[in-house]
Amino acid sequence: MFVLSGGSVALLADLIHNAGDALTAVPLGIAFALRSARAERLAGLAVVLAILVSACVVGAEAVRRLIEPQEPEHLLALVVAGAVGFAGNLAAAQVRTRAGRRLDSPVLVADGHHARADAYVSLEIVCSAAVVALGLDVADPLIGLAISAVILRITWQSWRTVRAG
Repeated sequence: MFVLSGGSVALLADLIHNAGDALTAVPLGIAFALRSARAERLAGLAVVLAILVSACVVGAEAVRRLIEPQEPEHLLALVVAGAVGFAGNLAAAQVRTRAGRRLDSPVLVADGHHARADAYVSLEIVCSAAVVALGLDVADPLIGLAISAVILRITWQSWRTVRAG
């Protein structure tokens, strides 16, 4: 709801991507419960697909906002949301990476690296709010496009990790 009222592509990008990340915990949890390498590999593919879909949605919305500009509102709230996202994603990254190494799970380690990158993507929300506050409204969709590019890079890295594992 805040995203709709705030109008920030950067925040929308982060929200969509983090929601996708949260949903990917389901196939990973099932795979680990089954203790199956095949199920873990399929879960890894589901993670990669979720990341790819989020990158496409974010990129499309950023392009739409470049064509139909909309100034983000509630800039202080955007800064707070970005800071909270950074802290939460960084904590999740540490937990997933440690667990992946302990369990010798390439998929979980990749998910931890992915969460670490998400932390930095959340910081882009803070940057977007700061630049928009300086009067450069086009910065928000441009940063949204940058986030989409980062997510596409994460998609490629995750695909390589899952495929190799």
